[in-house]
This record gives sequence, structure tokens and C-alpha cells, in this order.
Amino acid sequence: MPLVSKIARYIDEYLRIHEIDDWPNALNGLQIENSGRVTKIGAAVDVSTRVLIQAAREQVNFLIVHHGLFWPGLQPVTGSLRRQLELALENDIALYSAHLPLDVHPMVGNNAQLAATLGLKSTKPFLEEKGRLIGLKARALLSQEELVRKLRRALDGPVKAFNFGPKRTTTIGIVTGGAGSEIYRVAQEKIDTFITGEAPHWAAVAADELGMNLLLGGHYATEVFGVKALAAHLSRRFGISWTFIDCPTGM
Repeated sequence: MPLVSKIARYIDEYLRIHEIDDWPNALNGLQIENSGRVTKIGAAVDVSTRVLIQAAREQVNFLIVHHGLFWPGLQPVTGSLRRQLELALENDIALYSAHLPLDVHPMVGNNAQLAATLGLKSTKPFLEEKGRLIGLKARALLSQEELVRKLRRALDGPVKAFNFGPKRTTTIGIVTGGAGSEIYRVAQEKIDTFITGEAPHWAAVAADELGMNLLLGGHYATEVFGVKALAAHLSRRFGISWTFIDCPTGM
């Protein structure tokens, strides 16, 4: 059985955790260690009480998440945080979190995995944030209807489509998660169809003004890809089984 420290060091290097700047509360890397051994990997978008309970039921002792424990910032260890820490410690669950480093990874990243699922080829990074290009764009000639169908299949769920752009796409931009507020910067990249998870109300008005197609697939739904792909990669490398713990937020 591999050690937690060995797997965590491997992920650190594979995702370039210490090279990619992120918001401080992301706290990328190993957030909770366990007693040392890993026998089963779990993958989830967010850490929560429900996720930790399910992880314990499925005998997961190394949990990978996209959004870790400390998103609310510095806080006392009371209430939900105390409960989550108790669940992890009592069930010997190590917790590893990877935010932007997982979004931007060229193989297992959220953007790369969604682009591949949609069949987009020759993608190029775009949209700078924190000194890093965090999205992917690709040339693709698809009808609006065909792209929306593909996206619905990829996400296995609904897509909110604001079709204010060309009826046939030429350049598609993907930034998973909650990047809708970046629509003006995306438009500067000559992108006519923008795929993201969620957006503020005014982004729909902006799409109309800009003559862009804006496709919203849900913050959660567009970010299941990275943790799944990373867990599958680790499973192959270290010979450990893995499972996805699905706990959708509805956003």
C-alpha cells in the first residue's frame, strides 16, 4: 500500500501545485493527513459533511477535491468545520485539494477534459488570471444546436443557452466553473461561443450586446471532470481503486 506522503508529493509535482498561484483560501495540496496508508481513493468536487460520510461508507482514505475545507477563510473550529474534521480524523481520511492547478492541467484538467469530451481538437490556452492562462479555446465549425446537444451529453444535464452569436460557431472558449463574469475579456479573444458553468445576471445582457453565444452548464457539472481524471490517473499509477462521490449542489 502506498503512503499518503508519496501520493501527495506526486500530485504536487504532477499538477505543479507550488508553481501555480491561486486564491489563498484554496490552500492547494494535502489539507489533512491520515495515519499514512492509502487503500482507496475518492474524488469529489467539494468537501462537505455529506461527502465525508459517503467517503467513510465506501472506505475511502484518500479524498481528492476541487474545493477544499478553507474556502470561507480563517474561522474557529466550531460547527460544520469541527464536524468535518471529526469525520475525516475518526475515519482516517486524508484530504487533498487542487483548484486552479487542476483547472489548467493539460491532461487531467477540467477544461482539457471537457474539451476532449466535446471532441474539440488543437485547443490553445487563453484568458490570463493569476499570471496563468486558465481557459482553452478551439476553432470548431458547429451549429448552435449541435454544440448544445454535445454539451448536454457531456454534462449529463441541462444547459442554459443564450444564443446571441452566430448560428455556426467558429471559435469556442471554455473556462469551467464560475467564469461568466469574464465575458468581456473572453470576447476580446475573438471567441463567438463561451462555455462556462455559471454567470451573473448581467452576463446574459452582455452576451446579447457582444453578439456572443453563452452556454452555462452549471458550476458543479463543469468541474466533475478534473477530480475524476486525476483519481483515475492515480489509480493506474499506484494500483489503487477509486470512486467518484457525487454530491451535486444544483449550481
